[in-house]
Amino acid sequence: MHSHQVMGFVAAVTPLVLIPGTSFVLVSRNVIAGSRRDGARVALGTVCGLLVHAAFAAVGLSALAMASAKAMTVVKLLGAVYLVWLGISTWRSAKPEARPTSRRVWHAPWSGLGGFGQGLWSNVLNPKAASVYLTLVPQFLSAQDPVAPQIAVLAAAHVAVVLTWLLALASIVATARTTFRTPRFRSLLARVSGAVLIALGLRTAVA
Repeated sequence: MHSHQVMGFVAAVTPLVLIPGTSFVLVSRNVIAGSRRDGARVALGTVCGLLVHAAFAAVGLSALAMASAKAMTVVKLLGAVYLVWLGISTWRSAKPEARPTSRRVWHAPWSGLGGFGQGLWSNVLNPKAASVYLTLVPQFLSAQDPVAPQIAVLAAAHVAVVLTWLLALASIVATARTTFRTPRFRSLLARVSGAVLIALGLRTAVA
């Protein structure tokens, strides 16, 4: 693969990466609530989710899913449900801590993964992330060369762009955190982040 193909892909995908979305909200939320390291975990989970879509595209599974309206509907609804659930959880975190109870509380299977799991699943269940490898990536592939290695190179470039942006975002938020780290601001941030995640989930469901 020629360098101009990679640079062209980077130029095309960078504006999509910079548009605030789920990853932007999750990184900001985790840095404010925890530390820069928590935001980095979200970033790592996010790029791992992108690699899952790249792998699916390389073996043709994503193309098969995109060709099936029912399969894409299932993926879209799963992603929407996850975002809404995450938004509700974030909104509820703004409330005062409840007293300990003996009642058994249900947790999502990936809830114990923290920021990494949030970043991973928010991308694995995101049909827009899959569409990048089915609509944008093919424009930069050469028909004369094997497809899988080319997708691997473009996926590595995509990961580099996303990781650079999210880690920079985590650093920016961490720097400003000392100024805004008050109970009232954290409560407001949790409610705003929760509302944004719920809105993103609803938008995903009806798009």
